[in-house]
Amino acid sequence: MAVQFKDYYETLGVARTASPEEIKQAFRKLARVHHPDVAKNKATGEAKFKEINEAYEVLGDPDKRRKYDELGANWQDGGSGPFAAGGRARGRASAAPGGADFEFGGTGFSDFFESFFGSGRAGFGTARHAPGDEGEEAFVHPGEDVEADLLVTLEEALRGSQRKVTLRRPSHNGGSDRQDTYQVRIPPGVREGQRIRLAGQGGAGHGGAAPGDLYLRVRLARHPDFSVQASDLYFDLDLAPWEAVLGVTVKIPTLDGLTSLHVPPGTAAGSRLRLRGLGLPREGQGRGDLYATVQIQVPSSVSAEARTQWEQLARASNFNPRKPS
Repeated sequence: MAVQFKDYYETLGVARTASPEEIKQAFRKLARVHHPDVAKNKATGEAKFKEINEAYEVLGDPDKRRKYDELGANWQDGGSGPFAAGGRARGRASAAPGGADFEFGGTGFSDFFESFFGSGRAGFGTARHAPGDEGEEAFVHPGEDVEADLLVTLEEALRGSQRKVTLRRPSHNGGSDRQDTYQVRIPPGVREGQRIRLAGQGGAGHGGAAPGDLYLRVRLARHPDFSVQASDLYFDLDLAPWEAVLGVTVKIPTLDGLTSLHVPPGTAAGSRLRLRGLGLPREGQGRGDLYATVQIQVPSSVSAEARTQWEQLARASNFNPRKPS
């Protein structure tokens, strides 16, 4: 099965020498434009959002990025690595010799990602054997358990959703490949790494053995505003120095829409302001919390008039950040 090479640097619009911070900024900028909740064309936005997420999943992870850069070099040079000249993969690995290649659709990840960075596995289980009718050994092979990654947005993790996933199974007797379609239920509150099981939908068993199962491993999509820890969400709240000193009420995004947050006077950088019940569903009941982490930003340049006012403030203030309070 040929797999088309994906240029993740081109997807994010960054140079191959881009720093981790430049890659992060490029992802956030694109994700805010193409997120399905804000994109003008929902279908196009969703497809682009998945491409951006896949690119950041690889380039935002130092180990994956290093592996990807090695693959890219082999591909472009036509070397002896997984990619030959022309940008085609030589095949997908399986967990055991003789394992079949499976092609997924609707998971949110490309075949390229699944082949080299996903959790996808396809391999025969341990063979059992029993005496045959004529004294020969008839092998009984349990069917393969097949895995693939399933990209789930935070909005889907909050509310649950239905996803159409296709699985193409290669023919073993020279006939046409078989493609099955499943309506997969994504329950509210799914976690990173959680597996959704479709019993009996994996590889076919041999010699009368039972088929394997199909597992879809949840990978939470990166969000331009939030990071995730268990059922809690974290948001970086940028404040001007005077807002931190005097206090302010600001509008911040949540998975339920904008909400107001009161920042009390004298809030220090790094402070976490808690909004109860605005996170992801907990395993028991209710929802986790949303934490806004204060980041105090200063202007990179100021006008002459503003500089005069800052200088007046400095003379009037007795605050010394280097003196213990």
